[in-house]
Amino acid sequence: MTASSFLSTANVQAPADLIKMGQDFGSPRVAIARAGAPLPMQAAKEATEADLMIPVFVGERDMIEAEAAALDWDISGFALHDTTGEEEAGQKAAALCSAGEADVLMKGQLHTDVFMKAAVSRDAGLRTGSRFVHIFHISPPDGSKPMLVSDAAVNVDPSIETRQDAIREVTDLLIRLGTARPKLAILSATESAIPSVPSSMEAKELADWAKAEVPEADVSGPLAFDLILSPAAVATKKLTDDPVTGQADAIIVPDIESGNALFKAFVYVGGGCAAGVVTGAKVPILLTSRADPAAARMASVALAAIKCAIPK
Repeated sequence: MTASSFLSTANVQAPADLIKMGQDFGSPRVAIARAGAPLPMQAAKEATEADLMIPVFVGERDMIEAEAAALDWDISGFALHDTTGEEEAGQKAAALCSAGEADVLMKGQLHTDVFMKAAVSRDAGLRTGSRFVHIFHISPPDGSKPMLVSDAAVNVDPSIETRQDAIREVTDLLIRLGTARPKLAILSATESAIPSVPSSMEAKELADWAKAEVPEADVSGPLAFDLILSPAAVATKKLTDDPVTGQADAIIVPDIESGNALFKAFVYVGGGCAAGVVTGAKVPILLTSRADPAAARMASVALAAIKCAIPK
């Protein structure tokens, strides 16, 4: 089978500046739910050796120890909690975070629905009153300014209130990443609020709300995708007086379909490296995927370390 010529052939690399920023903080303790599989163990080993995390292993002890041995990794100095099956591993890892015995919750070899059910359960104690929001931090292959995208993996049809939380969470993360005044674009199919495009009306409502409630950021919407990225499109449509058009730091999407397609386009067509974190819980949550390259996993751990901001 021949790959589409649209697909990027770039060798994805973890963004050096994001990794360095993560290393500037103290290493968070990361509870890995069902760690005993090659991908989560390899990611844990690389991130531990890079001084980005301290692993807290949760899962079947024999499987975890076997994977560590295959990697020639001595894990005797790290905590290991022996559990059986996906559900017990997810619940135990979440409980460790709730009890203050871990600073980050990370998905290992278990289904996403089982993992997230454990995380959002009231018994887990990870809820804060804010909505859970997934944020992708996508770095282009040339090392230039990244783009944040929310929500591409958790909220299927986010309400206005959920997107308000997303605006707050993305703004906070951008400030932690060193952006003095974040610029957020609210995606639609048009730059005009028209009733026939419901997302455009909601984008206008969100932008108006943000002007009053999130004064530390510039938030603009509705904006079509070309006006978010392209200064040429901005000039053609004479929107150069907008502080966000053509220079956005983040995109707030109307639904999971547009967010998921957008982030995958950045990665598979643009060759970007996507780090992801779920915010709004007591601790950052890492939703790793079997398709994630090692660079994306490393970058995600670095993003969680920045979010935790543990003094070194």
